[in-house]
Amino acid sequence: MPVALTNSTARSAATRAVVAEAARRRTFAIISHPDAGKTTLTEKLLLYGGAIAEAGAVRARRSGRAAVSDWMEMERERGISISSTVLRFEVGDTVFNLLDTPGHRDFSEDTLRVLAAADAAVMLLDAAKGIEEQTLKLFQVAHERRVPLLTFVNKFDRPALEPLELLDEIERELGLRAAPVTWPVGMGTDFEGVVDRRHGVFHRYSRTPGGASEAPEERIALEDAAVQGDGSWAACREELALLDEVDAQLDPDAFLRGEATPVFFGSALSNFGVRLILDALVELAPGPSAWRGADGGERPLDSPFSALVFKLQANVDPRHRDRLSFLRVCSGRFDRGMRVVNARTGRPLALNYAHHVFGQERRTLDVAYPGDVVGLTGLGDLRIGDTLYCDSSVRYPPIPVLAPEHFVRARNRGAARYKQFRRGLAQLDEEGVVQVLRDPQLGDQGPILAGAGPMQFEVAKHRLASEFGAEVSLEEAPYRVARRIRDTDADAVTRSPHADLLLRADGTNVAAFSSDFRLRRFSEEQPDVRLDRFLVR
Repeated sequence: MPVALTNSTARSAATRAVVAEAARRRTFAIISHPDAGKTTLTEKLLLYGGAIAEAGAVRARRSGRAAVSDWMEMERERGISISSTVLRFEVGDTVFNLLDTPGHRDFSEDTLRVLAAADAAVMLLDAAKGIEEQTLKLFQVAHERRVPLLTFVNKFDRPALEPLELLDEIERELGLRAAPVTWPVGMGTDFEGVVDRRHGVFHRYSRTPGGASEAPEERIALEDAAVQGDGSWAACREELALLDEVDAQLDPDAFLRGEATPVFFGSALSNFGVRLILDALVELAPGPSAWRGADGGERPLDSPFSALVFKLQANVDPRHRDRLSFLRVCSGRFDRGMRVVNARTGRPLALNYAHHVFGQERRTLDVAYPGDVVGLTGLGDLRIGDTLYCDSSVRYPPIPVLAPEHFVRARNRGAARYKQFRRGLAQLDEEGVVQVLRDPQLGDQGPILAGAGPMQFEVAKHRLASEFGAEVSLEEAPYRVARRIRDTDADAVTRSPHADLLLRADGTNVAAFSSDFRLRRFSEEQPDVRLDRFLVR
């Protein structure tokens, strides 16, 4: 009996430790339209979190040093984010897992996968442009996944829309109640700082050279600041009074339900308001909670270990030539070397080579808790969407894949490199860089690459050449839209003059159409064929 009590006490202590550690985690993504300042904000959060000493994104323009979060060669050349990455850092007692997402619309599939692993997201808006097309698309993805959103209105130190107009646009375009937590004093070159409405404090900032270090900050009680203020303060007082009159306060429950968004104003480049958004992630963003399995049941945090594989990335460090599998811990405690089961295959595997990931850098990881992201190497049979578990079985819902909108046919230019060509395509397909579709009658002759945007094909061509030594030519394919179909409907597609039947590597049947018109005609003639916009890995 004493032994049993001791074992029970140990399990209870371990359970409490898992719950306590999970409460310290904040796992979030940043989503934005290209050029809204996402990479800059990412670097500044790392700066204020103490993870870097100087903001690399700012210095990159002069010294050629790339941003910490942009490590791929093409990212450095083009100055955009092509691939998502993970940045783990600690601030006080809080452990942040920042899931950096691509900044270009052509890589929205990668953002979709990242949001599957995030508990919250920061939606970044350009103060002069408001809600842009890609912002709206990413919002819809986040909203469908019920990810709570904090909004940061960036670049307020430049010409900008009126702040009240931006609030109206958020509510009108996104259907969210906009609750301003901070409010700007001035704009453009007259932008002085922000008022923290919850605490009645004005944060006045001073600029630093190039914004490479933290901005000096003066905190003044709101009533004192308003008295000594100039013309910018007159407008600010009126706007604050109007916000109070309409009760524009944040409802934390509505935020967690995805019905409201706390709004912050600032400038990532000048470091105005960055610390406040970091503080808000601690105070407002939810920590990990129970995950819902594919069967509808929830798996509590203190259940045995389980995790979701949400990203694969080869050659993060070309010196290693290996592949990282990124998994989000959903429940229980991860221990390096533990044995788990892959729910898709039913096979056991040992998690011996585990890493903390910080951009391109990695270090050995021994223990992780719910909310943490673990990078695994040496496990080539893992796929995006796989569930790993210990003891009691679970399988999490698959990660959807966007139906492609762009198509090219890839042709290998060197017969001697055909094996490398096939192996490279298989790897890029597994990573989700592109979707590889094949005509059942042609097999591997002239496979079709499909994706959300043409830049995906540039990345695929570049990586095939640089990583596999396979030179390829890309030819435009005669398709404009594709839909997933059931296996039982394949014959109907084959017989139709309006569609072609293509196959993915996992056996999924896809109906490809040369135009929206042919898609409509097919739907009219074959009303019983279900055409799904989302594919599933």
